[in-house]
Parts: sequence; structure tokens; C-alpha cells
Amino acid sequence: MTSTPQLRIGTRGSPLALAQAEMVRDQLAQTHPHLAAPESVEIAVIKTSGDHFLDRPLADIGGKGLFTKEIEEALGEGHIHMAVHSMKDVPTVLPGGLAISCILPREDPRDAFISNRAAGIEELPQGAVVGTASLRRAAQLRNLRPDLVVETLRGNVQTRLRKLEEGVAAATLLAFAGLKRLGLENCATTVLETDLMLPAAAQGAIGIECREEEDAIRELLVPLNHSQSEVCVAAERALLAALDGSCRTPIAALAEYEGGKGLNLRGLVARPDGSRLHRVSRGFTSCGGIAEAQELGRDAGEELLRAAGPGFFNGGSLDDSPGKN
Repeated sequence: MTSTPQLRIGTRGSPLALAQAEMVRDQLAQTHPHLAAPESVEIAVIKTSGDHFLDRPLADIGGKGLFTKEIEEALGEGHIHMAVHSMKDVPTVLPGGLAISCILPREDPRDAFISNRAAGIEELPQGAVVGTASLRRAAQLRNLRPDLVVETLRGNVQTRLRKLEEGVAAATLLAFAGLKRLGLENCATTVLETDLMLPAAAQGAIGIECREEEDAIRELLVPLNHSQSEVCVAAERALLAALDGSCRTPIAALAEYEGGKGLNLRGLVARPDGSRLHRVSRGFTSCGGIAEAQELGRDAGEELLRAAGPGFFNGGSLDDSPGKN
């Protein structure tokens, strides 16, 4: 007869999502001795709407919330105690009664360039096919190299790497954080610096979502929270919210602590075809807290909105493929 678990963690079933849920389970066990027994914490795999449709752009099937919808429903109904997400998957508006209660220490937020034909973007031959499902990556690629052919490439990390080996594309881009968590960092041909390819908002960050009323569950997560990562993610998501970012919107954002200088936030919006691109940079000298970070993000997002003007985000058929990295 098996014991009833004390905690149930909800997650998607991709190898990366499972690896991240296992990280959370292991950290909970290390921090709280009563959760150390193998049967104390159960990982519950929940298939989301977004997992059912891997043959078309995410924007065409309803947006990035499709990768969290069923998990959040299970959380709200009490079937699980917490949900583990890649924070770049999570819409800026959460369902009522739910909250992101913990941000783990952020992994490297940069994008990895992967190719068996070129050492970097600049070395790809003219007209080379680059596979990506990310409108953000596609827009920046097209801005850097208008001659490249960017085609939709979806699937989990392993699927994309396999398709690259099969010659479907000359190169692809993946989040370096996902590769590292899967032990596949050696697959990266090079890691792109952020002045060349600005990451998605909250890329590399893992968040844990709980019911607001569950004080005991949220208390368990306090030791796992990394305050600097939390502040950076708050700034980036506030920028995204100010732009009303969607899967049809090429938006990038990265907040970083710069020694004694405090927090610096960079943001970017682009036309899907890469023909126009606007950048913004904001910072404050003190480290600040969540509220200050959100104000910083809103201010930066509003500046980008003004710079872009009405009708800027027209067209586009790719998506940012949350959870696929």
C-alpha cells in the first residue's frame, strides 16, 4: 500500500519541464526534512492544450496561456499543491486566487546558436534556413541577416535537435538555460551575447505558482526564493504587460544587476519581418524591490509602446513557443 504524498507538484510532461519539477522537489527535500522521504512529494504530469498541437504556430491556437491553462485549473481545484513553470511561459495576468510565490535562482538567460554548418549567425551562408518557433528570435535574426530564410520549427528540445541533424534547417536557436538543465549544453555551437540576441522576458527563470490562500504551502517555498531573480523577472514581466505582449508580438526584455550600479533593464520590440526595431534601457542605482522593479518595467514598456506607434505589430506567423526553449 503506497503512502499518500504530502505534496503534489504539477508540471507539463516534456523532459525539460520534468527536470525543472524534479529540481523543485529536490530543493524542497533538502530544505524541509519532513519532505525528504521518496513518497513525500509526487510530480503530477498534466498535458496542456498547447501540447496537443505541435504542427502549427502557437498564436494560431490561442496563445501562450495554453501551456499553463490545465495546470492552473488543477491548482485552483486543489488537485495539486503547486505548479512549476518556465516563467517565460506564464501570461502576465494570472487566474484569480493564484500567485507566483517563488522564483528559483535564474539560470543563464541567453540564447544558444546551434548549427553543424556555421560557427555563428554571421557565418551562415546567404539564404540559409534557420528553424525557430519564436517570433522574437525570428525578428531579431531578420534584422541582423535579412537574407536568411526563417521557418517554423516546433517541438521540445530533443525534437528540435533531431530535426537539425536531419537537415531540416542549417541552424536553430534554443534557450541555453534549457540545454543546461538537460545536460545538453555541449550541443550549443555558441552562446549568443545579449546585445546580439536579447532574450524573452523571464527566460531562464523557474517560477512556482500556488493558491494565494495556502499560507502553509507558500511558507515552504520561502527558503527557495531568490530575491534578485524575483526582482529581475518582475521588471521584465512589467515591461511585457505594458506592451500587452502576445504570441504575435516580438518582444524581448532582460533585467540584470550590475555590481554596485543596481538594476539595469533593456527591452526591445520589432516588426515580425525585422524591418524595424526599437530598443530601450532603464536603470536605477539602488537594488530596489518588487514595486520599484515593476515601475521600472512599466516605464520602459510604455516608452517602447510610444516609439512603436499604432499599427506597428502587423503580420507575423511564428510564435514564442513557451516551454519549448
